Amino acid sequence: MDEKQQLEESKKAEQAAKEMLEKYDRESQFREQIGKWSWVVAFLAIALTVFHLYAGYFGTLPSQQQGAVHLGTALGLIFLLYPLKSGWQKRQKTVPWYDVILAFTAMYVTYHKIFFFDSILESRIFGYSTVDTIISIVAILLLLEATRRTVGIPIVIVASAMILYALFGKYIPTQILSHPGFTFKQVTTNLWFQESGVFGTPIQISSKFIYLFLFFGVILVHTGIGKFLNDLAFALTGRFTGGTAKAAVVASAFQGTISGSSVGNTVASGSFTIPMMKKSGFSPEFSAGTEASASTGGQIMPPVMGAAAFIMMEYLGVNYATVMLAAVIPALLYFTGIFIGTHFEAKRLGIFGLPKSQLPNLKDQMLRYGYMLLPVFIIVGTIMVGFTPQRAAIYGILSAFLVSFIRKDSRLSIGKIFMVLEQGARVALPVIAAVATAGIIAGVVSITGLGGKFATGIIALSNGNLILALFFTMIACLVLGMGLPTTANYVVTATIAAPALINGFDLAPIAVHMFVFYFGIVADITPPVCLAAYAGAGIARANPFKTGVTAVKLAIAAFIIPYILIYNPIIVLVDVTTMKLILTVITSVLGMVAVSSSVIGFFVANSKAYERLILFAGGMALILPGVATDIVGIGAIVAIWFLQQPRKGDRGGMKKTPVNAPV
Repeated sequence: MDEKQQLEESKKAEQAAKEMLEKYDRESQFREQIGKWSWVVAFLAIALTVFHLYAGYFGTLPSQQQGAVHLGTALGLIFLLYPLKSGWQKRQKTVPWYDVILAFTAMYVTYHKIFFFDSILESRIFGYSTVDTIISIVAILLLLEATRRTVGIPIVIVASAMILYALFGKYIPTQILSHPGFTFKQVTTNLWFQESGVFGTPIQISSKFIYLFLFFGVILVHTGIGKFLNDLAFALTGRFTGGTAKAAVVASAFQGTISGSSVGNTVASGSFTIPMMKKSGFSPEFSAGTEASASTGGQIMPPVMGAAAFIMMEYLGVNYATVMLAAVIPALLYFTGIFIGTHFEAKRLGIFGLPKSQLPNLKDQMLRYGYMLLPVFIIVGTIMVGFTPQRAAIYGILSAFLVSFIRKDSRLSIGKIFMVLEQGARVALPVIAAVATAGIIAGVVSITGLGGKFATGIIALSNGNLILALFFTMIACLVLGMGLPTTANYVVTATIAAPALINGFDLAPIAVHMFVFYFGIVADITPPVCLAAYAGAGIARANPFKTGVTAVKLAIAAFIIPYILIYNPIIVLVDVTTMKLILTVITSVLGMVAVSSSVIGFFVANSKAYERLILFAGGMALILPGVATDIVGIGAIVAIWFLQQPRKGDRGGMKKTPVNAPV
C-alpha cells in the first residue's frame, strides 16, 4: 500500500469513527456549521480555557464566582453548538435565533451570581427576592435543557423527579420517604444559590480540577501521543499469542491515562485495533467487546482516571494521590482480567501473534517518541510530592506544550494552539452540564434527608446482610448508569448509597466509594444499554447485544473487584502491610486467571462444563481473603490443569492451524 492509499484509508477510518461517535455518543452531536457565530463560539471557548489556566496558576475566585464563570460560559456554548433535536446538527447551517436568545439568557442568569455576589450572600440571611426566585427558576430550566442536549434525557428525568420529590414529598404516604415539604421558592433558590445544589461540590471540583485535566488530554491527543501509545502497545505485546487483542487492551489502558470517555476511547482506539483483531482471526463481536471493555477501564486507570475521581477526593476529604494510589491495584486487576481473557480466547482459536516485520520496533519507538510520556510522569510526580491536582495539571499542560516542539510533526502552530484552546472547552461542555445537573440531585438529597432515608431502607431491605446490601447498591448503580454519565452516577450513588454502606456496616470509606465508582463505570458495557459496546459493534459490524455480552464476559473482573475491595480493603491500601499486599495481589491475579479461563471456556484445553464451574469456584476462592480459601483455589486450578493435560491443545473442534493473517 503506497502513501496515497494509506492517507485515503486513514481518512476513511477517521470518517467512520466520527460517524460512530455521532451515532452513539450524545456529546458528539454538535453543529458543525454555525456561520458567523463561529467567531463567538471560538471567543467564548478560548476565553473559558484561558480563564481556567489563569485561575489554575494564579489562584481561583471564590467558589461561587468560579463556578458561575465555569457553568455560565459552558451553558452559552451549549446552546450555540447543540441543536434542539438530535439529528438537526446536519440540517442547520447556522445558529437559530431562539438558541441565540437561550445562550445569552443562560449566561446572564448564571453571571448574575457574579454581578450581585454580595447581595446574594445577604439574601441568605434576609430572604431571596422575587427577582432571585425568577432567575433561579429560569436558570434551572435552562440547565436541564442544556443537559438534555449534551448528555441525554435520562439524567434530566432523574433530576426533575428529585425536584418534584422536594416539592411534594410530604404527600408520600410511606414514612420512610416522606419529608415535611418545601415551597417552590425554597427549592429553586436553595438549588441555585446555595452551595448544596447546582454550585455544590461537583461543579466546584469541575471548575478547579476536571476542566484542566480534560484540557491536558486534548493537548496530548493533538501532539500525537495517541498514535505513539498504540504503537507502543503493539511493540510490547503484538508478537505474543492473540497479539492484536492484547495490544488493544494495553493501548486502551495507556489511552485511559489521558481520556475518561468510554465511548470516545472505544472509537478512537477501536477504529485502528478492531479491524486488526478481525483480520487476525477474532470474531467481530469479540473484537468489539475487547475494545469496549478495555476502553471502559480507562476511567479507572491512574493517573488521570475519570472525572468522578476528583469528586471522590473531595467527598472523602483526602488528597488526589490517595485516590490515585488506591486505584492502582484494582485497575491492574481489571486489565489483567481482560488481558487473560483475550489470551485464552486466542489459544482456543489458535491465533498466534503478528510477525516481527509487521510490528513497530520498541527501542525505536522509545528513542523517537519516548519524550511524549514526560507530561504524564510530571503529573504523577507533582501529585506524589504533595502539589494539588490543579497545580499538577498546570505543570502537565505546560510540559505537554513544550515537548510538542521537539519534533516537527507534533509541533503546535499558532493556529493549532487556538484550535486546541477552543477544543478544550468543547470537550468539557457535556461534563460541566452533567455535574451541574448532578448537583440538583445531590442538593435535593441534602435538603430532604433522602440519604439517611435511603440508608435506613437499604439496611431494612437487606435485613442487615452486607452481601445483599452490596448487591442492591450494585443494581442501583447499573440501572442509573443506563442513563446517567459516570460522573453524575457517582455523585448520586456517593451521596445516597455510599453513606448507607459506610455507616450501616462500618466499612472503609474509600473501598465503598470505589465500589460505587466501579459499577457506575461498567454500566457502559452492561446490556441492554451499553453505549461503549454499541460503538465498538458499529466499527466491527457486529451484533450490538452479543458484543455487550462479550464485553461483560471479558470485563468479569469489574463485577468481582468491587466486592474484593469491600471484603479485602488492603487492595485499596487500607491497613496495608507489604507482605499482605504482595500475597493478596498474587492470589487475586491467580483468581482472575481461573475466572477468565472459566468464562472463555479454555484453560490448557477446551473446558467441559464441570471444569468451567470448578475453575470459576477456584478463582473466586483465591480472590476471597483467607489462607484456607487460597489453598482450595490453588488446588482446584492444579486439579483442572492435570485433568486437561491429556487433551492439551484440544480446541474442541475449532481450527487447529494457528491464525496469523497479514494485516
